[in-house]
Amino acid sequence: MKSALVLGAGGFIGSHLVKHLKQDGFTVRAADLKKPEFSPSPADEFLIGDLTDPQICARVLDKPFDHVYQLAADMGGAGYIFSGEHDADLLHNSALINLNISRLCVIHKVGKVFYSSSACVYPVHNQTDPGNPNCSEASAYPADPDSEYGWEKLFSERLYLSYARNYGLKVRIARFHNIFGPESPWQGGREKAPAALCRKVLEVKDGGAIEVWGNGQQTRSFLYIDDCLEGISRLMESDFEGPVNIGSEEMISINDFARMVFRIAGKKPLIKNIPGPTGVNGRNSDNRLIQEKLGWAPSFPLEKGMELTYKWIEGQEKIGLKAIK
Repeated sequence: MKSALVLGAGGFIGSHLVKHLKQDGFTVRAADLKKPEFSPSPADEFLIGDLTDPQICARVLDKPFDHVYQLAADMGGAGYIFSGEHDADLLHNSALINLNISRLCVIHKVGKVFYSSSACVYPVHNQTDPGNPNCSEASAYPADPDSEYGWEKLFSERLYLSYARNYGLKVRIARFHNIFGPESPWQGGREKAPAALCRKVLEVKDGGAIEVWGNGQQTRSFLYIDDCLEGISRLMESDFEGPVNIGSEEMISINDFARMVFRIAGKKPLIKNIPGPTGVNGRNSDNRLIQEKLGWAPSFPLEKGMELTYKWIEGQEKIGLKAIK
């Protein structure tokens, strides 16, 4: 059996990845500050600890693994990343995790390490036009991310690629574009747009309005979790190092996205646009490189994914289940 270590396994993507790897026959050690909130982890072993601490990392990564998946980071939605109140923690905590883990991967001669980067690395000046953003992988330089979160991701990409050049570490790097689905955080301040909109529409009375940050014309694409996991698997099985986008090309404005959720809920769409953190004006995954290198692109429709996500959050709200204690 192949062995895998999943870092950040208590988070949304990490918890789904553990399930995916177990279904593929891996033995899995998982690690994070906490266990998953909404369902038990099937990991063979789940270690609780702060991965900014090198001693914790040395305990977590203390032997060779066939695959290491590094998803651990200090992160959240736009309200967390763009407020400016968490910039020092975003840079410090995530950089420390990657500095610790990259070195240990070399020491213990892991087979491959996957690093989850982000579309937030792309420069502001290429994302001013909501209808025509440039998010091709090569466009990341000259660098000008819109947040300290993006700058740290770009630094850590270079860190892992440096270890690949200097120490022969086999790395695979993907830039995620707004991954969503059931079991994602939907309240508490760190939730992202898909879950936040589902919660707002769910809680508003029919005929009432929900608040949407910005003018609502800013565009994004959103990738369902199943497609994300498939993209990770294909990248790890390939000889392509990356970085490569793992995202959808189904771009939508935030106001239209909110209207989609109202439609799913069977409610009349009423939107009040208010000032708030929005990030860049336009962002959409460019999938030409992943199609060229892996012969694959995501295919799960946005509205179908949002239907599943809305129903899950509706179920959580109805039974009052916020987390597994």
